[in-house]
Amino acid sequence: MSLSGLLIIGSAAVIPSGVPDFPDSAEASPSGNTGGRIAFSSNRDGNFEIYVVNGDGSGLKRLTNDPGADMSPAWSPDGKRIAFVSDRGGSLSIYIMDESGGNVKRLTDSEGDDHFPAWSPDGRKIAFASKRVGVSEIYMVNADGSEMKRVTMDGVNASFLAWWPGKKIAFVSDRKRNSEIYIVNPDGRDERDITENKKGNWDPSWSPDGSRIAFVSDHDGNLEIYTMNPDGSGIVRLTEDPAPDTSPVWSPRGDRIAFVSNRDGDFEIYVMTPDGEGVAPLTKKPGRYADLTWSP
Repeated sequence: MSLSGLLIIGSAAVIPSGVPDFPDSAEASPSGNTGGRIAFSSNRDGNFEIYVVNGDGSGLKRLTNDPGADMSPAWSPDGKRIAFVSDRGGSLSIYIMDESGGNVKRLTDSEGDDHFPAWSPDGRKIAFASKRVGVSEIYMVNADGSEMKRVTMDGVNASFLAWWPGKKIAFVSDRKRNSEIYIVNPDGRDERDITENKKGNWDPSWSPDGSRIAFVSDHDGNLEIYTMNPDGSGIVRLTEDPAPDTSPVWSPRGDRIAFVSNRDGDFEIYVMTPDGEGVAPLTKKPGRYADLTWSP
């Protein structure tokens, strides 16, 4: 997989060229702090790095600083560690670091690309997608890098992994040509396509209580944010704007959803309620954002 393939619905749709950098501190949003911190990827300094910002848009901080590309951050359930993807060692591999950016450790090392890390609810394991056997399958590894295990075996071509605080992993597969969202048990059993439509569906994000899944779809002709029940029923469209809306992620209390949009001319992080109301910018300086993840 190319580095641009790690970005939400392709880098061209989310991160345009020629966008000016944002400054070292972000102006707080009037929406108020909904708790936690949002980690994200940005290429503001020429290559992709990991940053964090508070839930109210303040306190922007860069966590990584490496010539390699650092992408796809994922908070651990206790909020003390971040898994991420980097090509700093050659191929795309899974790394972990402290919440402050220190103690970086490489977990996987394969000639095939490893990407889209997702923590288990107990913080002991990390699921990820890998092309080490050609097609992208789901694997699992302990958080210390030991006991690698392959989960799927049937050419799922997996991407965009999200582990529910329960017993299911959501992921995206294009085995049916268009991208669909599936759920599967951590042992690889009981795999189900929960979207089953002729449009593209990407980037599933579980609500904290596991009752809803936010996702991106072009079902109505444009990239918008939707939510649905874990069985694929009860689909509700949350955004409706000519600009692409991507990378949804739930706040730790489940009362907000953050996403990326350029609806005001520059790509920014926005927040809204789970019913799509109260859309407000979380950041107020133009920049490049992708791969949002909200800490507990």
